[in-house]
Amino acid sequence: MKNFFARLGKFLTGLRVWTVNIITLLILVYVVGGAIYLVRQLPEAVDPSGKVLILNPVGVIQDQEVISTEFAFSMFAVPEQTQIQSRDLIRLIRAAAADERLAGVLIDFGEAQFAGPSTALRIADELAALREAGKQVVAYSESLTSGSYLMAAQAQEIYLHPSGALAVNGVGGYRDYTRELTDKLNITIHNYSQGEYKSAVEGYTRTDMSEPDREQREALYRPIWNEMKSRMAQARGLEPELFQQLADNYSVPLIQEADYHGLDWALEEGIITGTKSFPELRSHMIATFGKAPDETQDTYPHIHWLDYANQMGPELDQAEDAVAVVFVQGAIVQGEQGPGVAGSDDIAPLIRRAHEDDATRAIVLRVNSPGGSIIGSDIIREELVAAKVKDIPVVVSMGDVAASGGVWVSTPADKIYAEPTAITGSIGVAVAFPTLENVFDYIGVNFDGVTTSKNAGWGPYKGVDEQLDAIFARWAGSAYDHFIELVANSRERDADYIRSIAGGRVWLAPDALERGLIDELGTMEDAIAHAAERAGLDDYRTHYVVQEVSPVFALLRQFSASVNDQVSVSYNVFATRMAKLLATLENISEPKATVLCSICMVELL
Repeated sequence: MKNFFARLGKFLTGLRVWTVNIITLLILVYVVGGAIYLVRQLPEAVDPSGKVLILNPVGVIQDQEVISTEFAFSMFAVPEQTQIQSRDLIRLIRAAAADERLAGVLIDFGEAQFAGPSTALRIADELAALREAGKQVVAYSESLTSGSYLMAAQAQEIYLHPSGALAVNGVGGYRDYTRELTDKLNITIHNYSQGEYKSAVEGYTRTDMSEPDREQREALYRPIWNEMKSRMAQARGLEPELFQQLADNYSVPLIQEADYHGLDWALEEGIITGTKSFPELRSHMIATFGKAPDETQDTYPHIHWLDYANQMGPELDQAEDAVAVVFVQGAIVQGEQGPGVAGSDDIAPLIRRAHEDDATRAIVLRVNSPGGSIIGSDIIREELVAAKVKDIPVVVSMGDVAASGGVWVSTPADKIYAEPTAITGSIGVAVAFPTLENVFDYIGVNFDGVTTSKNAGWGPYKGVDEQLDAIFARWAGSAYDHFIELVANSRERDADYIRSIAGGRVWLAPDALERGLIDELGTMEDAIAHAAERAGLDDYRTHYVVQEVSPVFALLRQFSASVNDQVSVSYNVFATRMAKLLATLENISEPKATVLCSICMVELL
């Protein structure tokens, strides 16, 4: 028996050693294979002279790429949605506008998504400037939606595939109201939200939209849609009402192909230049720009935008003094950040790194968030306060949305800029949760136990009595009062005035400016320039303080994405993460008071 167990021990030891060795070998093969693969993929320098720049971004265009710390090094993992930094795209478009070597530009934003309307309008402005710089810009897509047509409209020529579709549907949408369902299931919904416009939990407490919510949505969506129609019409020399007619009578979100009647109407009205198949487009491009001399197939001379970007190189600025830019992008949570999630455990250290850097003379906080966790928002805010204690100017730049918790984190700012179509406000508190006492009573489940205090062990399986109701109401009310006080002190306004324009109502940037919630309409570039001015800087560099990624992590991440490049992932990261956040906030076992704006995520349909 002793001999048997000795042999068994040797066998298990050998098995363990072999297992570890095999795993180590696989990791080495993976890393070395990835390195070899990526080296082979390094682009060769391509001369852009006489070529057409093909600009066809695929992925979500947003302020800052955020890399998930939960990345799994698996050859079979589904890759994350591609993230394209708007500042990189803008820099490339501006470079193309000034590059006399380029013969023209072919754009296709059919597979691009935008973080919001402000981002889309900003890219459209850059494409318009590209055309005005004298570049011949041609747009071609298999189908176009509101966002991608806004880009295409900036071109001199717009072509669609003959079996494609033009689905310009505007903005807005519907939500579900489940009050009847919860009533039928004997589920009791307790709502302690503060502010009559705070509609984050309205879908669970009502059977239809409240009038305050309808009022604020009307005031939000219509100006954004009017601005989009105006930009489309101006670029094409048409009337904005024509695009309202298109959205009302010829566009349906589900129709993404074979919209022959709609394409005929759009061609008659001058909304598009025409339709072309891929061979017809190729012939048209050859006729316009000539034939590529060195290609084995008949095509026009071209260079892909990623190849063009790789040759641009990084922006080098040797100035000693810096304006640090930190991004709050996505729903604010207490924890780590990731795509679509602004985690306080990562963002606060980035702000600290910025204000502890001897080169930092000012900080710009770029906010693109509908808010979320109160404590997460406060952790970020506190680190900005620490920067101000050191007499470092803090300027906020609001992007597509900076509402509720996005306002909370902005309160330490010396000055607040907002994009003209930025969504802000929503100063209120959302808190609602269900209890199931009637459900358990109906099915015959009882609860009993021993506690040392009245509310110890309370959970949603029990009801809410008068004392507990008063505690919850006081809890939500004090959070709202604190929010009001933060904003009032920040804006140097009376608390009663802030309360009068709060109530959870959202405001478009021009309305927020009129009410004193922001200081000026402007871009992030404007905010950076003002921060430098406040710091007394004439010569400075912009330092984007972002997550640091190790070379090994970046290598494996890129290789893993490369081997999965045939996997199609079609979803909006921002919206998906928001849905996950809402699901978390609705966890019936843990009622939470949040500063979250659920209507602020405006998608371009």
